[in-house]
Amino acid sequence: MLAFSLLVSLSFSLGHLIANQIAPAALMTLRFALASLVMIGVVRVFGVAIAPVFARFWRFLLIGGCMAVYFITMFEALRLTTAVSTATMFTLSPLLAAGFGYLLLSQRTSLATFTALSIGALGAVWVIFRADLGALLRFEIGRGEAIFAIGAVAHGAVPVLSRKLLGDVTPLQAALGTTVGALIVSGAYGFSDLVAVPFQSLPAQVWLVLLYLAVVTTAVTFFLVQYASKRLPGSKVMAYTYLVPSWVVMWDLAFNGARPAPAILLGIGCTIVALIMLLRDEEFG
Repeated sequence: MLAFSLLVSLSFSLGHLIANQIAPAALMTLRFALASLVMIGVVRVFGVAIAPVFARFWRFLLIGGCMAVYFITMFEALRLTTAVSTATMFTLSPLLAAGFGYLLLSQRTSLATFTALSIGALGAVWVIFRADLGALLRFEIGRGEAIFAIGAVAHGAVPVLSRKLLGDVTPLQAALGTTVGALIVSGAYGFSDLVAVPFQSLPAQVWLVLLYLAVVTTAVTFFLVQYASKRLPGSKVMAYTYLVPSWVVMWDLAFNGARPAPAILLGIGCTIVALIMLLRDEEFG
């Protein structure tokens, strides 16, 4: 999940480069289509059976659909609100995952874990708002935030649903099925946008970013989430998303030389403390 947070954080920086060059729904459909082809190739190379993926496929459609809803609502929300507000809603995912874990798997969150999740959320929000109390106080829940709240709920349910429904398949099979499920849902939603894409005039930059999104932040990260979901409670799987804002700050430093304000380091420190607390209180099984 540490690797997951690092890889996902880079997609924010890369995705910003092509945000206005292709419709979000079309981008998501292409992303999942390419990722599905990659996953099919991977499972064949490793000799993993594909047949189990299509047994009770509704499971993969449900979980993949949750991922598709998350990505689609994120891009739709960005049309209506700021990236700051959207990212703040994203920090709800770990706490939502803890709630789903209790409802669906009777996973009880210890006081230490709940405290760590809360500290991580505060740290992430502090980083997202770049230590600006004024910006935090001006935060308002509008239509965009309300739309992405749906996506945050869907995203928080993924690790718990995976652990409950996919115990009889390997992480590779689960990743393939989830990717195909996401493709079906996103394709149904974005078909009209996909047909309207001027493929012949898309710049090379779009294709390169699409390749990263499909191979790394879809195929690879789906596998990482499925692998982690079989070994950690859902709240802890999602807790690593608190590191994403901190990684983004580091990417900005690496790419643009943008040094974070000293006050932001306090938020980064909170997310690190939260992860240390979670690891010390780690519960398997």
